[in-house]
Amino acid sequence: MSAPRPPPAALLLLLLALAARPGRASDVVELSDADFESGLAERPGLVLVEFFAPWCGHCKRLAPEYESAATRLKGIVPLVKVDCTANSNTCNKYGVSGYPTLKIFRDGEEAGTYDGPRTADGIVSHLKKQAGPASVALNSVADFEKFIGDKDASVVGFFGDASGDAYSEFMKAANNLRDNYRFAHTSEEQLVQKYEEDGEGIVLFRPSRLTNKFEDSTVKYTEDKITSGKIKKFIQENIFGICPHMTEDNKDLIQGKDLLVAYYDVDYEKNAKGSNYWRNRVMMIAKKFLDAGRKLSFAVASRKTFGHELSEFGLDSSVGEAPVVAIRTAKGDKYVMQEEFSRDGKALERFLQDYFDGNLKKYLKSEPVPESNDGPVKVVVAENFDEIVNAEDKDVLIEFYAPWCGHCKNLEPKYKELGEKLSKDPNIVIAKMDATANDVPSPYEVRGFPTIYFAPAGKKQSPKKYEGGREVSDFISYLKREATSTPVLQEEDKTKKSKKKAKEDL
Repeated sequence: MSAPRPPPAALLLLLLALAARPGRASDVVELSDADFESGLAERPGLVLVEFFAPWCGHCKRLAPEYESAATRLKGIVPLVKVDCTANSNTCNKYGVSGYPTLKIFRDGEEAGTYDGPRTADGIVSHLKKQAGPASVALNSVADFEKFIGDKDASVVGFFGDASGDAYSEFMKAANNLRDNYRFAHTSEEQLVQKYEEDGEGIVLFRPSRLTNKFEDSTVKYTEDKITSGKIKKFIQENIFGICPHMTEDNKDLIQGKDLLVAYYDVDYEKNAKGSNYWRNRVMMIAKKFLDAGRKLSFAVASRKTFGHELSEFGLDSSVGEAPVVAIRTAKGDKYVMQEEFSRDGKALERFLQDYFDGNLKKYLKSEPVPESNDGPVKVVVAENFDEIVNAEDKDVLIEFYAPWCGHCKNLEPKYKELGEKLSKDPNIVIAKMDATANDVPSPYEVRGFPTIYFAPAGKKQSPKKYEGGREVSDFISYLKREATSTPVLQEEDKTKKSKKKAKEDL
């Protein structure tokens, strides 16, 4: 038997009640020009503020991560957002020039730009370090065990006397380095006696999940005197050990030097044993070379998380169980291990020996060299860059572009016209390169599109970034000033001139 239908009046009230029911409230606080200062004043301590624009693609991608982080940090760190399209006074006051811009405020005052990760996990981890004390006080053995059991390394100071110079220097280091490392201190007698016979000292504890037979899981600070500068050096030299697990959160601390990375299905949450299986094989070979005095850093990383890096090495992120391996030097040179990673580590050993012996060919991400390159604008790829751009007897104006870039598409017909006007000049080359499909060599830096450089003849290691206008006349004026020889300009065809003039006369 079906339930009786409610009378029309009751139904109407039910519908109105459902319509009035609010959706899930956001945990991100939205402030405006009218209440920004007072809103921060109501929230003393640490606050993260996102300055955004509703149309901004990066802002849209950040939004769910930011919301998730706000929920997880509720009651710990407030997350605020300001729509700069509707609140320009506040955004101008804090120098916002791009979106999203994230800034940290303490007690209502700007404390600096947020440069941490832009994932929910990364935001939560970063802000928890910022929100709490620079160094956590451990008042019991249980507190200590919980602290060092974290997934990240821990730096613990043991001080029988928590009022001396050593303690002060430790706290100074903790304050300076809190963004990147975890600090704690204790005066608990049982712990001080166990870890520091002299009554004071510092011990670095590596994460238990990364315990291995190739290195100690703890490292003691051994300098005679404890200073904040020496503590920093001690941490930087020891925090990661032989082969750390590189993540989005710590990659900036690991990259930037000569680094070998083994990419595979690293997942310490779901498969710690499998993650360590391959890591131990990397470490076994790495230790041989490090013990022999060879200088190179090592890391393992998730091929899923760092798929964009694999594509830069021309590697497939979905093939096989074994790691794929690549080296990137501090100068940006890249080397790829072509042989399949073997379980005995011998393939990795051969790869490293060839690297140190100078027998490896650098890897270049490059489109194929064009079969025909006779157009007014020369097509440059990584493989022919030296041949065209670094030709010592030529002045070269080169545009680095992206196929999807709107500004690049607008520039294309003007750039082609420039090439046509200079097509008879034997000394000047107008060129372009897809910087998304080819490696851009040093000393060129491309951080946006289009980026244009002028490489003068005889001075190829000192190219000049072009900052002028983007009309054909702007380029010609620039070349007349900068070119080694006076530009030879192609005269416009008389027929074209007359047609152009007739069009103008209409």
